[in-house]
Amino acid sequence: MSTLTPTAPRQETPSMPVTVRIPSPLRPLTGGASSVACGAGTVREVIDQLEAAHPGFQERIMKDGALRRFVNVFVAGQDVRFAEGIDTVVADGQEVTILPAVAGG
Repeated sequence: MSTLTPTAPRQETPSMPVTVRIPSPLRPLTGGASSVACGAGTVREVIDQLEAAHPGFQERIMKDGALRRFVNVFVAGQDVRFAEGIDTVVADGQEVTILPAVAGG
């Protein structure tokens, strides 16, 4: 006869939101907020969440399914253009920074 030892219930680890830093030119779309919380996923999924919560956001930073040429996105300080692009994974608690390129002399 075998005895089973009861196991403790699994503890769900609460997920930490992703913080998206919003540049000044895009803040009117977020009601003036300099940062917005989103769920983890890929950069594409984060942008989809931003679009759902703040209509018009996606068209300002993407064109034809890709980031606009003069928009830079960083995940945890790494430029996504040197990673997996908009398919770069954004883990719980990471920071996403959206930066429009600055030109001038």
